[in-house]
Amino acid sequence: MTEHKLAIQDEYPDDFAWCYGCGRLNEEGYHLKTYWNGDKTETVYHPREEHIAIPGFVYGGLIGAIVDCHGTGSAALALHRKNGFEPGSGETPPRFVTGSLHVDFLKPTPQKVELKAIGTVEEIHPKKWKVTSEVYAGDTLCAKGEVIAVVMPATFTNK
Repeated sequence: MTEHKLAIQDEYPDDFAWCYGCGRLNEEGYHLKTYWNGDKTETVYHPREEHIAIPGFVYGGLIGAIVDCHGTGSAALALHRKNGFEPGSGETPPRFVTGSLHVDFLKPTPQKVELKAIGTVEEIHPKKWKVTSEVYAGDTLCAKGEVIAVVMPATFTNK
């Protein structure tokens, strides 16, 4: 297992750290975290008992959430790095929202196995990034996904 330091989600300002999937301040959420692993991104999650579809298997909504938050977190990592920063640098990272989400389920995902999303990031526009992800349960590829992540519009920050 890869040792991680600081996730990009750990750096999100408090106003934007409430996402059910990756928000560190959402007590009920998944608390997904995304890190660099070489030139790829990585998110690891251990499904809970309640994430059941049928006995022994994870429900697809969890996989979708992993792909979604992994995608926006990966885009934030990539733009933060492009801007000359890494998590822990003291600089606030950019925040993204999901422009589109696509998930292909390839195999049933077992419930009591660590899930790992591995992402590849591609800039497609100064404000849009494409992240393709593969979600593994152990060594088994269970899903592939794609997120078009959009830099969070300023209107999201107006109160």
